[in-house]
Amino acid sequence: MEREHTTQNKAQQEGRDGAGFKAGFAALIGRPNVGKSTLMNALIGQKIAITSDRPQTTRNRIRTVYTCEEGQIVFLDTPGIHKAKNKLGDYMVNVAQHTLSDADVILWLVEPSEYIGAGERHIVEQLKKADAPVILVINKIDTVKKDLLLTYIDAYREQLDFAEIVPLSALKRDGLDVLLSCIMKYLPCGEPFFDEDTVTDQPMRQIVAELIREKALRCLEEEVPHGIAVTVETMKFRKKIVEIEATIFCERDSHKGIVIGRQGSMLKKIGSMARPEIEELVENQVNLQLWVKVKKDWRDNDYLLKNFGYNPRETE
Repeated sequence: MEREHTTQNKAQQEGRDGAGFKAGFAALIGRPNVGKSTLMNALIGQKIAITSDRPQTTRNRIRTVYTCEEGQIVFLDTPGIHKAKNKLGDYMVNVAQHTLSDADVILWLVEPSEYIGAGERHIVEQLKKADAPVILVINKIDTVKKDLLLTYIDAYREQLDFAEIVPLSALKRDGLDVLLSCIMKYLPCGEPFFDEDTVTDQPMRQIVAELIREKALRCLEEEVPHGIAVTVETMKFRKKIVEIEATIFCERDSHKGIVIGRQGSMLKKIGSMARPEIEELVENQVNLQLWVKVKKDWRDNDYLLKNFGYNPRETE
């Protein structure tokens, strides 16, 4: 039987009655590339969500779990809210918007700026409809002068009545304890949703596929990454090695050549970059075999979207 990355939760956790214990869901939303996945990885102390400097890196809602003596926070990392250009984009935006209704507290992640653009104003309108308290998280404060922070805070404070405002740097892990304390304040008391050793409910295959896609995002030319999808075909655990076969799908024949590279150089580069992180994940040596196939215009194909793990009906 294939191993899973985590143990799924039980209805009740042994030895804990839930009295005084906080447990709830915290949704991370924001524009693309503001650092949502980086923040979530930093909060749980482990890399689960992939990151890159390309917008729209996160495509699905990813659940990770932080548990301490005080309570349990289930983080919901969402795709960046953006103007959709295809069915995949529609799916991503719907995932982000539907997550708001599932959250006990909402973390709106922004970059430090006094300019509130159209994208941010659109998110404000979505947040006004939400019932959950909203915490404004101003990320990347390590990139600006501290004496300007009050100006940025005032600019956003005019947009919405926030429950809390927390400046931090996810990359530098500065301000994370303050944010965790603020989140706990707004969670209901109750039993944990997951066992205390659970970090994510993502299947290991999906995490492996995402790690490969992350390396492809970092290696490939500008026009290729958004048309990339990755599936893990086989994952076999041997005594001393894990055999993994994965397929990278792209939308055009010309893109296939770019992904493979001259004499397979690009494909080897992607594999060599992904292998160490996969080995850390599975705690074993990995033999990774990558293949490349073309599925034309898959981002506008409902059948292929579902096959690649992006099911539009889940957001309806």
